[in-house]
Amino acid sequence: MQRSTVHLVRHGEVHNPEGVLYGRLPEFHLSDLGRRMAAQVADHFGRQRDEGARIVHLVASPLTRAQETAQPVAEALGLTIHTDERIIEAENRFEGMSRIKSRLRQPRYWPLLVNPFRPSWGEPYEEQAKRVMSAVHDARRRAVELAGAEGADAAPEAILVSHQLPIWVTRLSAEHRRLWHDPRQRECTLTSVTSLDFSGDTLQRVRYAEPCADLLPGAANVPGA
Repeated sequence: MQRSTVHLVRHGEVHNPEGVLYGRLPEFHLSDLGRRMAAQVADHFGRQRDEGARIVHLVASPLTRAQETAQPVAEALGLTIHTDERIIEAENRFEGMSRIKSRLRQPRYWPLLVNPFRPSWGEPYEEQAKRVMSAVHDARRRAVELAGAEGADAAPEAILVSHQLPIWVTRLSAEHRRLWHDPRQRECTLTSVTSLDFSGDTLQRVRYAEPCADLLPGAANVPGA
């Protein structure tokens, strides 16, 4: 069976001094630290390529922060960035708001919290996992096609630059775990890499790495975004 790998990469730190839950809002750019993270994750994949990895396909969410994270990767690997709406950030009824914790104490927002298992304040977890995994399989198949056309022997690999929540619930689904969770417990830091290893159409293993672990202390991270 043809082996392949799809790497789900979270974007870098965003310039967000007001602490807005930016969700799908446009024009939220990477901070200076976020750009360092993007460069460092690009170096990470460049080293993997130099060690024999066959990374042949690059996809990013249409949102600015994902595109800006993907750009150094594209330059390092000589790849074109393909945009896929299916790996966009989750919908969230609190989008555009700041000071989310204080708002949760206001009765007018309580109807949004009635079902944390779905969740009632945004796009259902199951739908997020379904759309991202659909994009994963398409990227995997495209990587196999590209590697085959180039006669590569190594297992082909694709990179998808996305967002914390969609990546995390996709991992939970892949590992057959429940999708509802405490956002503070997500193992999906800025510019982390969640790797899905396949044999044919079958997922064999999930791996996780933090190429920018040294840059994480002090980084801004709005929960749920």
